[in-house]
Amino acid sequence: MKTLVSTMAGLTLLFLGGCYESPNVTTYEPGVYKGPKDPLMMGKADQRAETLKKRFELVQMDR
Repeated sequence: MKTLVSTMAGLTLLFLGGCYESPNVTTYEPGVYKGPKDPLMMGKADQRAETLKKRFELVQMDR
């Protein structure tokens, strides 16, 4: 009987431990990226536009 009670108590604690939710709340602003800077996008705007244009023309065309 003692073993059954301790087993049930252990299982209850195990299951309740799985229900834990972190109290940290992450809020996001639409359209605002707050992550680290992308090294591929750190060039000049003209270079980026030209690179994207070439990529679109050569790689991402409709078939």
